[in-house]
Amino acid sequence: MKKFSLRHAALLLSAALSFAADGSFAANPAGVGPEAARESVKKFAVADGLEASLFASEPMVRNPTDMDIDERGRIWITEGVNYRSTFQKWGVLQPAGDRVVILEDTNGDGVADKETVFYQDPSINAALGVCVLGNKVIVSSSPNVFVLTDTDGDGKADRRELLFTGVSGKDHDHGVHAFVFGPDGKLYFNFGNEGKQLRYPAVKEIPLHGAAPQMETRPVIDLDGNEVNNRGKPYRMGMVFRCNLDGSEVETLAWNFRNNYEVAVDSFGTLWQSDNDDDGNFGVRINYVMEFGNYGYTDEMNGAGWPTGWGKAKSKGAPESEKIFYEWHQYDPGVVPNLLHTGAGSPTGICVYEGKLLPQVFRNQVIHCDAGPRVVRAYPVENDAAGYRAKLADLLTTSDNWFRPSDACVAPDGSIYVADWNDAGVGGHHMEDQKLDAMTGRIYRVAPKGSRPSAPKWNLTTAAGCAEALKSPNLSARYLAWTVLNKMQAKAQKDLLKLWKNGDARMRARALHLLARIKGKEKKYVQDAIKDKDTDIRVTGLRIAKTLKLDVIPYVKTLAGDPSAQVRRECAIALRHHQSPEAPKLWAQLASQHDGKDRWYLEALGIGADKQWDRFLDVWLAAAGDQWNTPAGRDIVWRSRSSKTPALLVKIINDKGLSAKERDHYFRSLDFVSGPEKDAAMAELALGGLK
Repeated sequence: MKKFSLRHAALLLSAALSFAADGSFAANPAGVGPEAARESVKKFAVADGLEASLFASEPMVRNPTDMDIDERGRIWITEGVNYRSTFQKWGVLQPAGDRVVILEDTNGDGVADKETVFYQDPSINAALGVCVLGNKVIVSSSPNVFVLTDTDGDGKADRRELLFTGVSGKDHDHGVHAFVFGPDGKLYFNFGNEGKQLRYPAVKEIPLHGAAPQMETRPVIDLDGNEVNNRGKPYRMGMVFRCNLDGSEVETLAWNFRNNYEVAVDSFGTLWQSDNDDDGNFGVRINYVMEFGNYGYTDEMNGAGWPTGWGKAKSKGAPESEKIFYEWHQYDPGVVPNLLHTGAGSPTGICVYEGKLLPQVFRNQVIHCDAGPRVVRAYPVENDAAGYRAKLADLLTTSDNWFRPSDACVAPDGSIYVADWNDAGVGGHHMEDQKLDAMTGRIYRVAPKGSRPSAPKWNLTTAAGCAEALKSPNLSARYLAWTVLNKMQAKAQKDLLKLWKNGDARMRARALHLLARIKGKEKKYVQDAIKDKDTDIRVTGLRIAKTLKLDVIPYVKTLAGDPSAQVRRECAIALRHHQSPEAPKLWAQLASQHDGKDRWYLEALGIGADKQWDRFLDVWLAAAGDQWNTPAGRDIVWRSRSSKTPALLVKIINDKGLSAKERDHYFRSLDFVSGPEKDAAMAELALGGLK
């Protein structure tokens, strides 16, 4: 009889797990459980000076879909054990429902040793978002967004409310995603192109467990007066939102994404996102989210997909290198440019790292997970006129084909934690480990070598203690500090002023958001910010003025000639839908500074002139006189939607010096205007030919 070693036995067990008799599932071939998870960490390639360590693994956590970290350094996970259980052959693997689980290291050795089930229910199966705000936890699980409250501090939810409902994309990766707390005290969130709409429930508080009761709902009407849906009036596909903590005053901040998995916001209020690559089309993009921007996944006017435009361009000889720009309609007027294209992938969680524990290259940068190429990386940005340029800086990669990072978050000590879905694939309606006892999931900590985890203890009953907590790189800590400081009002002013005078612009911005919300002091601190030497502080000041619904016209007057194109960009956006008789002249002043090369600035001008093109363009044309027909002026005409736009485009198109490609560029602009003026322009071009 042949002898078998323990190693042979382990190999046989691994094979049995990987290939069931019916071929229905495959477990991680490297093994299941803590020991196998620790071995997998040895394959990681980590940025210089850093190391990755295993914090938790199966069976403590399985299929983590999203993560948050509270002010105590505890890791909160939403799981997707019942992923695609509504229609896939494996069905419901966990009848009690998926969990929100709290993982805690109680002895400081860097490894989770305590597991608390905060909530478990089928209503949150494969939830795609968790946001911890004190004793309240926001869980995003299409069609609902729940607020779960721990009323007695035992680490378990006792109360369930509906924040939003009616979101499509149930049991789909492209539904509603995680909420994050912003520096302005508001919530930011998004949904992918299957989300489709937002609705308010007739009743907020519902029973703690079970499906949400059937009830009447009403559509969310955003602050622009638009019903939030994807029907093209004006919004399409995936969207980004901002709202108050209670879900009121929703703003639709950007739209026309495919599957923007999460949104991240920095201390200045700048938003960052990634978007899906359209399933194999090498189109992952990283976006700076310009407020009220269209991001071009589909045609703005008719909702057509990108193959339509790409097919026409290809037939005219467009090179394959231009395909990515057609995928996101980047050649259309009214589409905000992408920050960076990163190729094929399945982008997931994102955060802004504003800590000091990691090396300089990662500080104040976006940290992002892409489960396709199995990488966690930063995109260090530099200002580029009114926008940005970025490069890649890997934080964590591996040769392990089952590493599928789903989220990254910043702990109170400045370390980064990474959630790993851990599967042979990237979701997309499938998973390999289709049996509960073979299902994997891991959490890793990334920090400088030898750095032990810690969680500062703040006195959140005093202004000084809260001001110190406000400096934390951890969002949950900042939420707690912000909430107390905002309630203190003028009593917090002294300690906030110390932070305001700090040399770190991001700390100053955090203080500014609160100083400008002290009743009676709003205008003073906005004015101080507008006059500040720091570009980002001036930008932040103008954003605060908009949020507080102050009259922005005096501030735009002050900043309209600012040497920073980014400040002027914000001025243009601030004029959007503003009915002041001074707005057209200010817009014209901003437009006169367009250099014809800065697409970010051009799109900001377009956003600012929305619904007021006739008023705004008329003043600019009057000021420009014969000088409108310059490269920069033609750019503005191409972007415009005025009744005078068609006739101006005819003049440009009839320029004999244009190349065929340039002529097509201006012809495309005619697709975005309508009315008798366009009809006349088309007739002139048809009857007169190209002169």
